Amino acid sequence: MSNSMKKTRPEKIIHPIAPFYDADSRILILGSFPSVKSREVRFFYGHPQNRFWKVIAAVFGGGTPETIPEKKAFLRKNHIAMWDSIHSCTITGSSDSSIRDVVPNDIREILRTAEIRRIFCNGTASWKMYQKYIFPVTGTEAVKLPSTSPANAAWSLDRLIGAWSVCRDAAQTIEME
Repeated sequence: MSNSMKKTRPEKIIHPIAPFYDADSRILILGSFPSVKSREVRFFYGHPQNRFWKVIAAVFGGGTPETIPEKKAFLRKNHIAMWDSIHSCTITGSSDSSIRDVVPNDIREILRTAEIRRIFCNGTASWKMYQKYIFPVTGTEAVKLPSTSPANAAWSLDRLIGAWSVCRDAAQTIEME
């Protein structure tokens, strides 16, 4: 069977990327589940068409990180933790709309280790999974932001940057606390 055929069939997949955080993390950004490309490179938002890194770099300032070490340094500098709402699921390719048989990620270790002050969900799928599975366990509210996925073509890069600026505003408020 060719690789292209495998991507069009549902697969049961366990999340292959460890959460990214440290004791200095103050903001947690949760996606839904890593794309095929992100699973291949083993880091968040690995597909070059996903606008996450461009958006977050514009929001916090500085150039867009390209390599995984640059992305990790950017996240540390800005006190950002990252993970996804879903631990495992059945998914076809990278399609959030195909997700079923969800097992959520347990973010309590992140919350115990870091002083997370705000949680943001990248897109509706992440937010719905958070609301259904994680919020009842943690009681910590999350903010839904528009997805940076190229599938969210209704949102231009400039419009995404405007919406995601709440992350910078939250970071500035946290610094003043």
